[in-house]
Amino acid sequence: MARILTGIQSTGTPHLGNILGAILPAIEMSKDAKNDSFLFIADLHSLTQIKSPQTLKENTYSVAASWLAFGLDPEKTVFYRQSDVPECSELAWYLNCFFPYQRLKLAHSFKDKSSRLEDVNAGLFVYPMLMAADILLYDANLVPVGKDQLQHLEMTRDVASRINHKFKNLFVVPEAIIREENMLIPGTDGEKMSKSKNNTIDVFQDEKTLKKIINKNIITDNIPLEAPKNPDDSNLFKLFSVVAEKDQAHQMAKNLRAGGYGWGHAKKELIELINAKFHSPREKFLHYMNNKNELDYILEIGAHKAKSVATKTLERVRNTIGY
Repeated sequence: MARILTGIQSTGTPHLGNILGAILPAIEMSKDAKNDSFLFIADLHSLTQIKSPQTLKENTYSVAASWLAFGLDPEKTVFYRQSDVPECSELAWYLNCFFPYQRLKLAHSFKDKSSRLEDVNAGLFVYPMLMAADILLYDANLVPVGKDQLQHLEMTRDVASRINHKFKNLFVVPEAIIREENMLIPGTDGEKMSKSKNNTIDVFQDEKTLKKIINKNIITDNIPLEAPKNPDDSNLFKLFSVVAEKDQAHQMAKNLRAGGYGWGHAKKELIELINAKFHSPREKFLHYMNNKNELDYILEIGAHKAKSVATKTLERVRNTIGY
């Protein structure tokens, strides 16, 4: 049995890219009886960006509601809020003390902002070691990551190996799972979908708002309605393809190439597809956001399960390093 661990930051309601690239694949893996799944909300990481208590709390609820809306079964997974397991923060401190400062300076999370150090807080600098603690605390074997997080997982492997060399196999050294087909979900502008780029699609929004965003934000060319169009050059078609079944995408491509089918038709199909495909998750999401006591109960149970593992790991670490 492999223990699989993944998390998602509570920096806002998960968008289409988060759902397709992280949430759905993780839930699918959790359904495999051979896997022991730990899925968590990384609200401690979010504090490096968000300083509003209300926003942080609301974001955490929306992330929890999203996982559950898409079918996460808290009976079959350990589903918890990172901050409910303080053992993670303690382990992160120990890891910081065994990892070189110069290596942390190379982390993308820090390096991307190092030209403006006034924007960098200490939490952002040691972010990779908190991520390492998330993983090593639960003896995770496999960690699904996107390309942007692969370097941080390598740092996790590095610090675990350094400590194992000194203390003889104290930690499980995790392996990465990279899902090539979900590595890049295009945003409304054609770049990778990201909250920081303001190019996201929120499938939990009401149908009217969703229609307005897609019609306004996805830019198309001025090729006449009757003229043939190249779907391979269209970001609209790429977005449709990541949501649609293969036969649906094939049919839209055929329609575009044939002519007499405009971008307005394509946008209409995309809107209808998203509304149809995500209608049930949207209803469940709204239910949980209107009944947050249910979310608190589910996360509390998950935290209890997580702590039962975390306390054993931390005791092993404390005893080994001298506490």
